Amino acid sequence: MKRWLSYLVPVLALAGLVLFLAWPRIQEARKAQPHQRVVVVYGFSILAEAMNQGVFPAFSRLWKEQHGEELVFTSSFSGSGTITNQIVMGAPAALAILSHEGDALRLEEAGAVATDWRDFPARGIVNQTPFVILVRKGNPKNIRTYADLARPGVGIIHPDPLTSGGAKWSILAEFVSASGHPQPGDPENERLGKQQLLGIWKNVVGQSPSAAGARTQFENGLGDALITYEQQGLVGREGEKSQTEIVRPPFTILSEHPMVLVDRNIRPRDRPAVEAFRDFLFSDAAQAIFVQYGFRSAANASLDSANPNLPPLPKSFTVEEMGGWSAADANVYEKIWKGEVLKELRK
Repeated sequence: MKRWLSYLVPVLALAGLVLFLAWPRIQEARKAQPHQRVVVVYGFSILAEAMNQGVFPAFSRLWKEQHGEELVFTSSFSGSGTITNQIVMGAPAALAILSHEGDALRLEEAGAVATDWRDFPARGIVNQTPFVILVRKGNPKNIRTYADLARPGVGIIHPDPLTSGGAKWSILAEFVSASGHPQPGDPENERLGKQQLLGIWKNVVGQSPSAAGARTQFENGLGDALITYEQQGLVGREGEKSQTEIVRPPFTILSEHPMVLVDRNIRPRDRPAVEAFRDFLFSDAAQAIFVQYGFRSAANASLDSANPNLPPLPKSFTVEEMGGWSAADANVYEKIWKGEVLKELRK
């Protein structure tokens, strides 16, 4: 009897895991009508409003007009690192929009992604936004630059680098803005960057798993400043927008957000719809929706003028100027922030 149970327990555990991973598909299959197609999309947290309220309905209407078929989306939005982990573990996303290329590379290494997103229009970048600082109305702490965040008495809200892509972009902005030179490898630039990271992170009073969660913390009254995407400063909750304002530092990073096809999860009969949606994301119609929701277009910069809240970009740098995402992440995040700054903060 005991021997029989020893075989049964792992079998039941495996069956439970399979059911857990398959549950979203099962639920959608139960909801789907005979002539209804379901596409599963995962995205990093700040995309939720633009996708659910704008992009998904627009594409569903277009698909119905062209194919006479109902197409519905099942979506999940969370920190970029979180959704990447979920997809690696088997979540059924057919397409994912990530905060940065590092998470796309992780999915590629895990065998979930086979199609090279860099071959898509705009190198696979669906939208972009510079990093800014949100402060309380009237800017009572007189914060103008990232260096000001290292002053004593400034409480900072920051997304968690372990789960949030926005947090990693923030760290790059904090680091490079100290010297104003994104080129890697210069010892003095690294010294200045590390010094500024130490000063800023000594003042962090709250963290959240995602950029959207960090914004909620700040809106609820915690801290004096929030380092975040410009887009997050433009889409605050109704009635609370007036309580904060955007400070655009004179030198910052422009974040770029790649889209990948999760080939492992795309059934042959669904691929035409998934690829059509991929192409739609780079169209002027979809890019204009992103602009409406506070992003800047990655495929057609002329569309940005339609949103009066998007002024000309401040002086900004890209991760490409730091040698690409892998090099920047290894040098700034792994070596300096995680390997040196975090250790000193924990002493």
